[in-house]
Amino acid sequence: MSFLAWIVLGLIAGFIASKIVNKSGEGIFLDILLGIVGAVIGGWVFTRFGAAGVTGVNLYSILVAVVGSIIFLLVYHMMRRAA
Repeated sequence: MSFLAWIVLGLIAGFIASKIVNKSGEGIFLDILLGIVGAVIGGWVFTRFGAAGVTGVNLYSILVAVVGSIIFLLVYHMMRRAA
């Protein structure tokens, strides 16, 4: 996947995950970063369970990235509350 495709996927996944977890976005740049990191985490989690990871900009990859972003966001919020 190209760099631009990762940014588009990250923006979509980060935005959706932010809305699911805390009902408001984290800001455009943090949403993109969150989505890209979430895509990596989601790809790792899905491959551990025997499924395919991120395969391109498609619905399945968005689902993988959103799941990873939700995991990342939950950990992020737990760490911020603990500090």
